[in-house]
Amino acid sequence: MTAPIIGFIGAGNMATSLIGGLLQKNTKPEHIIASDPKPEQGAALHKQFQIRTVTDNAVLAAECDVLLLAVKPQVMQAVCRALPAERKPGQLVISIAAGISCDSLAAWLGEATPIVRCMPNTPSLRGQGVSGLYATAAVSDEQKELTENILNAVGISVWLEEENLIDAVTAVSGSGPAYFFYMIEAMIDAGEKLGLPRDTAERMALFTALGAADMAVNSDVDVAELRRRVCSPGGTTEQAINTFREEGLPQMVDNAMQAAANRAAEMTKELA
Repeated sequence: MTAPIIGFIGAGNMATSLIGGLLQKNTKPEHIIASDPKPEQGAALHKQFQIRTVTDNAVLAAECDVLLLAVKPQVMQAVCRALPAERKPGQLVISIAAGISCDSLAAWLGEATPIVRCMPNTPSLRGQGVSGLYATAAVSDEQKELTENILNAVGISVWLEEENLIDAVTAVSGSGPAYFFYMIEAMIDAGEKLGLPRDTAERMALFTALGAADMAVNSDVDVAELRRRVCSPGGTTEQAINTFREEGLPQMVDNAMQAAANRAAEMTKELA
């Protein structure tokens, strides 16, 4: 089977990360095209990856089997409407723009277009991303597998049965890195107040977070059990966890993630 041509409209950080990941997973440079209105951006991508770049989205859309839309949500409608109505039959469209529904994309690209809506997160830039995926009925099993291969080049992906669950994905993994960054910030500040030099507190907090995440990912027990194993009865960790509970951390996290999901739903309506 001939390898598909994958076209990226938009050449920002996420597109660059995906292109790099695909090439590391043995996709050939000649099977990737990227489009950006700034010639210098295309030149930089070509120099970095030896892929073909263009400044005309219509040229790219006419040649690729997979069209990956990596532009800002505010310009998505204009970008889609400017594409030629006649493209490759069955061309798969993958959108990584937050807040743009499949209904909106179908209205702008054609109702029969196979569309996958994707919610990646910023650790994709480091090959450690999480992407939530939702496919319309027009997407074939082969196209779903192809989508997985593309997104898994920079991490892992999960399929969703309902599109509105994208809002939950946004709250958990899309916005999630910032929650952990905020926690690390707080731990650094607290460590400094306890007398540690700030650079020491920062290094310890960062590598503690990294080690804990690695243990959780690779453990054969859930995170609750891992927590319990660290909490010796009457010990220091138990005292800290009890304080988190008394101060309402679980409810605070629940409220924060609900607020993120609500805002994601509002943005989808605003951008419709």
